[in-house]
Amino acid sequence: MSQPFYVTTPIYYVNSRPHVGHAYSTIIADVLKRYYRMAGRDVYFLTGTDEHGDKIVRASRKEGLSPKAYADTISDIFRAVWPELDILNDQFIRTTYPEHQKVVRYVLQRVYDKGDIYFSEYEGLYCFACERFYTEKELVDGKCPDHKTEPERIEESNYFLKMNKYQDWLVDHIRKNPDFIAPERYRNEMLAFLKEPLEDLCISRPKTRLEWGITLPFDDQYVAYVWFDALLNYISALRYPDGELFKRYWPVAHHIIAKDILKPHAIYWPIMLKAAGIPLYNQLKVHGYWNMDDGKMSKTTGNVVDPLHIKNLYGSDQFRYFLTREMAFGLDSHFSEPALVQRINADLANDLGNLFSRTVSMIHKYFGCVVPESVSGAETDLDLALARDAIEMVNGARREIEGFAFHKALMSIWQFINKLNKYIDTNAPWALAKEKGGRSRLQTVIYNCMEGLRIVCGMISPFMPKASQRMRRYFGLAPDQAFSFSEISEWGGLKPGVVVPKAIALFPRVELEKETEDISSGKTKERSLPRKKEIELEDFQALDLRVGSVLEAEPVPNSSNLLKLKCDIGEERRIVAGIGASYAPSDLIGKKVIVLANLKPAKLMGVLSEGMMLAATDKKRCFVPFIEGDVRPGTKIC
Repeated sequence: MSQPFYVTTPIYYVNSRPHVGHAYSTIIADVLKRYYRMAGRDVYFLTGTDEHGDKIVRASRKEGLSPKAYADTISDIFRAVWPELDILNDQFIRTTYPEHQKVVRYVLQRVYDKGDIYFSEYEGLYCFACERFYTEKELVDGKCPDHKTEPERIEESNYFLKMNKYQDWLVDHIRKNPDFIAPERYRNEMLAFLKEPLEDLCISRPKTRLEWGITLPFDDQYVAYVWFDALLNYISALRYPDGELFKRYWPVAHHIIAKDILKPHAIYWPIMLKAAGIPLYNQLKVHGYWNMDDGKMSKTTGNVVDPLHIKNLYGSDQFRYFLTREMAFGLDSHFSEPALVQRINADLANDLGNLFSRTVSMIHKYFGCVVPESVSGAETDLDLALARDAIEMVNGARREIEGFAFHKALMSIWQFINKLNKYIDTNAPWALAKEKGGRSRLQTVIYNCMEGLRIVCGMISPFMPKASQRMRRYFGLAPDQAFSFSEISEWGGLKPGVVVPKAIALFPRVELEKETEDISSGKTKERSLPRKKEIELEDFQALDLRVGSVLEAEPVPNSSNLLKLKCDIGEERRIVAGIGASYAPSDLIGKKVIVLANLKPAKLMGVLSEGMMLAATDKKRCFVPFIEGDVRPGTKIC
């Protein structure tokens, strides 16, 4: 049986919508899943949403909803975003699930019975945004260090977890296990924090103040503190205590978090596990903040970037590449659209895209669309060096990924891409094609270029799965045929004779234009307006756009935004459309819409969608273009 690997993201708090920070954590987890699956390991990937606490109640009141209805809405948004970014999580957990709540009560009772939870009166400074008490020394100028607001003084009776009892044990564990918290700066930060005596942790909230939470099993007048509730998702998702998933995956658990939740994961969570008699997680991996020009990206300040908006503008692969290439894991990084566009144009369009296009075009020009055979005896030292560089790149990039240096792994891959481009320029295939007797050498050069691209295709697949899928058919592989490292760790795996399709633009260039804001005043506003590369008529003709008549429409269960439509497009098709926030089912029945009929079927929230309905979107809502007049369903749009 293959070696298991368990990777988790934080479960995201539903007091606001997803932003780039959430996307980064989840994409990193997805890269690891895809990578270790290529290595033949049994990977389980968990993400989800954290839905209890003061902040949810406050946010729901602003929206005029009950906490449950509000949590359902935002959780659905998180769940729907991840497939859009090509994320393959195995499970999506919610802390409102009955199975999770059962585990929380079970662990609370277990720790209480052990004598590590006690009841006491407490007066302290409470930050409602953080949902925690602060000591005077933790404040900065009398304010919460994260939210820059003055905490409120609260006096109430609560239940507390004995933290100090386990302090020496935790310090000893961190020191004896250097990789328990990584990178090292965060390990050192926690050890420095633990030099001071730990205060016991308040793990309850009275129902007189907060009812939205999990009721304590030993006192029905209190609910569990949100962190005691949320952290247990990592084991409740595995059906703790007796589930087979728990037995298989928990010993190899790797948590990915941002540094703002370091203390709960590095101190609260290990002590909770120890007090409950549960083995500790394997490793805690901590990344930095995404900053913008006006500071740290934060839901509290509203300084956020919508990942779905960026993906829709520039593409999922492009967005995934930028995040993993731009941030050195553990350090803060800067997000800006101009930087994203620069990466797309320089790294993706110019380096990889141009290499792919020129190599495929030369196969068409010189070898009638067929991959040539490398001719024995026509090799030179340049060929041997290229083969050696390819294998060194694979091994080096693998070491970097396993060390969470994702940006270095991509740098290594791109160094090899640049070597391939230089290899073409040095060998000048266009000159070889004209030389007498140059045919053998030309075959070898072109074969080597395609073999190098095959290995690149495999190495980028955890980072940019769509581009890798599009490239695979050029090497005689099915789009859904998974790579393994055994296939790309040796040179010469490409079989000659593969018929190569016409070259495509893997990564169209993006241009930034000026948009006129007020022509009469002459003022203009700089804005990122992605203008993709011009396409040929045959590219457009490959789209099967048809008039569809909506016969039926209904909401998708457990989703606030998806509608399931039955459309007549000359034949009946089921279409899932993310327009439920803007249109009721009754708005659509009997209307004629535009349907992309030859889109590959995909499941959304468990419902198979057999096409796509076209709509325009902005940040507030979407707009469906309806077809007027007596047009027969199935009529092609051209």
